[in-house]
This record gives sequence, structure tokens and C-alpha cells, in this order.
Amino acid sequence: MLAVVILAAGKGKRMKNPDKAKVMFELMGKPMIEYVVDLALKINSDRIIVIAGHQKKSVIEFVAGKFIDYKNKIYFAHQDQQLGTGHAVMQTEKQLSDFNGMVMILSGDVPLLSEKTLKKFLEYHISGQFDATLISAIMDNPDGYGRIIRNSNGDFIDIVEHKDATEEQKNCKEINSGIYIIKSEYLFDALKTLKADNAQQEYYLTDVFLHFKNKGLKIGAIPADNNIEIEGVNTIEQLENLAKHIH
Repeated sequence: MLAVVILAAGKGKRMKNPDKAKVMFELMGKPMIEYVVDLALKINSDRIIVIAGHQKKSVIEFVAGKFIDYKNKIYFAHQDQQLGTGHAVMQTEKQLSDFNGMVMILSGDVPLLSEKTLKKFLEYHISGQFDATLISAIMDNPDGYGRIIRNSNGDFIDIVEHKDATEEQKNCKEINSGIYIIKSEYLFDALKTLKADNAQQEYYLTDVFLHFKNKGLKIGAIPADNNIEIEGVNTIEQLENLAKHIH
């Protein structure tokens, strides 16, 4: 069983339009959220939960109307205070309380992710018998991204957010894309352990990976084949840049 949680509550402060939800900004005439919900359907999700927050009415109405044929699969959760990605996923507990399977977490502002990449990701997670898996990427300029820390054997150790990273950790070129698969049985227990004691005073979803590691769970990280697929949009310029990559 596969549930897909889509983070779509953000304000997009740098998009310079407070009246619009970030995921409703259009790429080639389609709101970014449409690409992501469409993708969740293509990989045969059993359940899709869109977490709406800023200007949530517009997001919910658009998704409910656009995907009316799938209304039995699509649910909405509400994040009315934006207290970080971990806090966002906490809001899906009700919609996932009876769910047992894999929970994939996607971002509503990462519109170019492909079906091929997600199918490969699912295959890697299942065949490796991982409890939690993430997509990483090797970037020449990793500024702003959380870094993937590995040990001398190349095994995953931790994710450190850019703002909390040491100078040495900032030299690491492998970054976290924010795309995850986590077994449902571990997800909500791990979310309960999160604390907002960081530079942003937010509940980072990435901190669940340290909890999993301390519990001795098996964690995998697979690098993306194409970095453009995992690029998120924070500015209008970034949105315009992504448009150049649509064929």
C-alpha cells in the first residue's frame, strides 16, 4: 500500500505575491500542485493527502475540482501555522491513522519530478528492504540545502540543515531533496520526537532520520539521475528557469 503526502502549505514569501499559495503559481499554464498530484496518481497511490495552509481554500478547491474523478483517493490536511515540514506531516495523522504501508512525501513546489524517477525510488526502497529512504542529489552548489552525511563505508548517517551545518559539513556536495518514503508504522512515533530547537525554530521532518538511525532502522539514500527533477521553486526566477526544461 502506498500513501502520498504532498506538502502544499507554504507562503512562498520570495514569490512576492502574498495573495497566492506558492503551489498555485503556474508553470507552462498549470499550477505546480497539478503536476505533483498528477504524478502521485501515475504511480498508483492508494491514498493522496494534500497539506494545505496559506491561501488553502484556493488549493483545496483547485485540486478537488481538477481531480474530481479521484475524489475517493484524495484527502486534505490543514497546516494553519507554518511551523516546518515535520509539523506539516503531523497534520496528516487523522488521514493516515488506519493506513498501513509506505508513506511517500513529496513537495508541491517540485513540479518536474518524473514517474520514472519515483518508480525507481520505490523499487530501491522495496528491494533494499529499507524502513526509510530518501532521494539525494550531488550538486556543485549545495547552498541552502540540507547535507547528507555518510560514514567512511558510504552508509547514511544523518541529514544536517544548511543553517545548522558546520563549515566542514557545508563542503559536502550531496544534498537532501526532501523526497522520502517512510514505513507508516514508524512515521508518527518519530514525528512525536521532533523539537524546534534549531536556527529556524521549526519542526524539521529531516530530524526523523536521526530518530530512525538511533532505533537501528535501515535507511537508504539514492541519488537522483537528473538534478533538475528535484529542484524546488522559491522565486519567480526559479520558476522561469524550470520552464526551459519542459519538453
